[in-house]
Amino acid sequence: MNLQDFHLEHADWARERDREALRAIRLEVFVHEQGAPEALEWDELDEPSTHVLARDPSGQPIGCGRLTTKHKIGRMAVRQPWRGTGVGLALLRELVGRARGLGWTEVSLDAQVAAIGFYEREGFVAEGEVFDDAGIPHRTMTLSLAAASRPAAVTPEALPAGSRSELATTRLQLLREARNRLMIYQPTLSTDIYSCAAELDELRRIATSGRGADIRILLHDAAAALRDSHRLVALAQRLPSVVRVRTPVEELDLAHSAAYLLTDSGGYLFQPEASRPQGRAAAHDHAGQAPLRQHFNELWERSVRATALQPLDL
Repeated sequence: MNLQDFHLEHADWARERDREALRAIRLEVFVHEQGAPEALEWDELDEPSTHVLARDPSGQPIGCGRLTTKHKIGRMAVRQPWRGTGVGLALLRELVGRARGLGWTEVSLDAQVAAIGFYEREGFVAEGEVFDDAGIPHRTMTLSLAAASRPAAVTPEALPAGSRSELATTRLQLLREARNRLMIYQPTLSTDIYSCAAELDELRRIATSGRGADIRILLHDAAAALRDSHRLVALAQRLPSVVRVRTPVEELDLAHSAAYLLTDSGGYLFQPEASRPQGRAAAHDHAGQAPLRQHFNELWERSVRATALQPLDL
């Protein structure tokens, strides 16, 4: 599994779907795998804590962590098949970023002794003696957030993405907030996306924003978009040096069914299944966007220029 195959999202303990996802991961990792007593797994800190979930492309929960009102990171857990893929690191950095965004000057955690090196690489410093927690040796670690010398992180703003109309509204908002760079991944380019007048106005604005303007698009079937006379294709043909289109060629890449939009302001719109009008989105969430950006960059390098869209090929 690769880093690009997951994304992060905020989870609300009060919402049943999120709570069950968090509980499932923690039961599997802490109780069933590590043998911790289930009675010790749940506490009064769960409800007021900030929780973060990692999900795979199909939406299945694969990792979690929380930031408590006591300024501590905890309950960091990643399901076994996803360990070593960057999920834990992404969760940790997201929680640290949220602590910094709250203006905290320090954050701590109780690390399992076997994981101390992982946290040390992120700047945490071990302190005090080793202690037992649910039968597992731990040690307290602390990270100074140096709030006075660093700008506060922007708290990610979740955007609606549960229906076609919400997807359209969020897509337009993200385009409006973009400055001069976009990444668009679409297995197919249907006529109801990136084709209305308002979206095209924003796409033209970005494409003509001057030095640094760059719109990169990955399509599985660029020729089909050309046959359908999609308006985004027409824009790409008029501005080929700025609006660049490539097509994946490897079978594994062509099997990828998600779709997403990434902006240079940190916004993203992600649909686990491009054909289903459901997704997740956020404005100014660089941490949540990071695995999708890495996926796009790696896939872009493996893809080929969509020559069917070039004027000489018409």
